[in-house]
Amino acid sequence: MILPQRLHRLVPLILAALLALVFVPALPGTARAAGTGYWHTDGRRLLDANGQQVRMTGINWFGAETSNYTPHGLWTRNYKDMIDQIKDLGYNTLRLPYSNELLDSGSTPNGIDYTENPGLSGLNGLQILDEIIEYAGEAGLKVVLDRHRPGAAGQSALWYTDAYPESRWISDWTMLAEHYAGNTTVIGADLHNEPHEPACWGCGDQARDWRLAAERAGNAVLDANPDWLIIVEGVDSYENDPYWWGGNLQGAARYPVRLDVPGRLVYSAHDYATSVHRQPWFDDPAFPSNLAAIWDRNWGYLHKNDVAPVLLGEFGTTLTDPRDQTWLRTLMAYLGEGAGGISFTFWSWNPNSGDTGGILNGDWTTVDTGKQSYLDPYLLGAGDPGGGDPGTPGVSCEVGYAVQSSWDGGFNAQVTITNTGSAAVDGWTLAFAFPGDQRISQGWSATWSQDGDDVAATSLDWNDALAPGASLTIGFSATGPSAAAPAAFDLNDQPCEV
Repeated sequence: MILPQRLHRLVPLILAALLALVFVPALPGTARAAGTGYWHTDGRRLLDANGQQVRMTGINWFGAETSNYTPHGLWTRNYKDMIDQIKDLGYNTLRLPYSNELLDSGSTPNGIDYTENPGLSGLNGLQILDEIIEYAGEAGLKVVLDRHRPGAAGQSALWYTDAYPESRWISDWTMLAEHYAGNTTVIGADLHNEPHEPACWGCGDQARDWRLAAERAGNAVLDANPDWLIIVEGVDSYENDPYWWGGNLQGAARYPVRLDVPGRLVYSAHDYATSVHRQPWFDDPAFPSNLAAIWDRNWGYLHKNDVAPVLLGEFGTTLTDPRDQTWLRTLMAYLGEGAGGISFTFWSWNPNSGDTGGILNGDWTTVDTGKQSYLDPYLLGAGDPGGGDPGTPGVSCEVGYAVQSSWDGGFNAQVTITNTGSAAVDGWTLAFAFPGDQRISQGWSATWSQDGDDVAATSLDWNDALAPGASLTIGFSATGPSAAAPAAFDLNDQPCEV
């Protein structure tokens, strides 16, 4: 993780120049959660075809990657009923795993009650996916395709096996990109699920370097369909720092994925609870306050530093262990509310995931309401204007800006941020634009960056949380005229009173 050291400075109060107060009404998010058309990226933001900010708040429906060659549960329910239920619960995205074996001519879908699903009779695996995707689009959902396994028997550490070489992996992806070209329901390709050792990131070995393989496949996909998002998971270990399979994106800081089409890269991580594996951080006496730094180091920094969007593609738990309940509550707060939060697809819809269970109970019909309640405040359902479920508080904020001292050619300024909402802000970025030729030379109590006139200040570990009614102060030194003040400030992409 590359973050500047904290700067603790005492700024001399030579001249207090309080600026006129300007009221900017706090508006609700304007992004339709399911978005319009294809999506693209701008820094850490996902934008739809109209330039509105969007976010995946979705779920995994697995099974097509197995020897059933179709999403599970069709042995007892109609697929349209399940999609309707997913939509009604507030999810806006389906992550659909598949295997390359599904595309083999001899792979016949099975485990389907054709009385419940008469329209699927006689279809092959890809045709069944077509039907599911078509109805998902009608329901207002987006779909991400996840190449979960090469063969149906199990996952692979590398993106290829003897039976399914790299050439097949890439050719199947380009076929799917062409097959769904023009279908704006399908917005992206999760290239390979959970790369892990011997996979590496940035080692330069063509047979093991996942970053280089992701570039080869990603650019081939974009050549076939330049509208898709290319979703690249991490590895499990970088410079001897181990993490979850697919969850370690530390190497992207030094070795970013390079795609031929700008605005298409999304990084993706996986993160799990003790029901999957009892990682050492769950037994740390500092748990759960230690979690944010771990997430920052492995994948969260990409979002916080405005590098690229992050999709938490898998996370799940049985919630049996009390630590898992704390983990899930802490993780959701870390991902954040509203359209400006980190995208996610929960694992899983299915109740038959052995180490996590699912949102559905074992009857494949009723909902595990306890588990669903952890996700409810963060879901941006199809057609939701961006603030989560009705009544869920969004970001509401007030900013005070004051020039504390000035001199010929420069000045010091202090910015006070107040959370005027009813919900805590866990992780924040304050954004504003200078109206003149000011340039920040140094800053304190935040990670400061500037691109042209646009400035961003991102929270540090020690001031990451901002409780309702709480305030914090950050500051900077800049060159240029002090009299020209920013007219507006956004906190986590929501306008603040100034």
